[in-house]
Amino acid sequence: MMLPNADRARVDRSKIVDYLLSVSHPDGGSKAAFLMRFGFRVEAWQVLAEALRVTGASHPVASVVESAHGTRYTVDGPMRAPDGRAPMMRTIWIMEPGEPPRLVTAHPL
Repeated sequence: MMLPNADRARVDRSKIVDYLLSVSHPDGGSKAAFLMRFGFRVEAWQVLAEALRVTGASHPVASVVESAHGTRYTVDGPMRAPDGRAPMMRTIWIMEPGEPPRLVTAHPL
């Protein structure tokens, strides 16, 4: 199974800038350090957003969990980086009723 409606998946700017690429974020700081080693940068946050969308759309769903907030999908796979490498990433998406998937978080595998 692939991520439903992956062609409409959303990755919010704040999720990238204020979390995944924020070295000062208490939970995201280590993720930022990891991602920056592959050439991702805050000033080009859209590059990471697109790489995460492509990863979510290109690999099969590893798990599905129903919750009060919607359906959570986990998608694992290599993510193309600006420096040409492809680190293995886990992406977590949520689909609320009537909405496209939205990135919740991502972390290296």
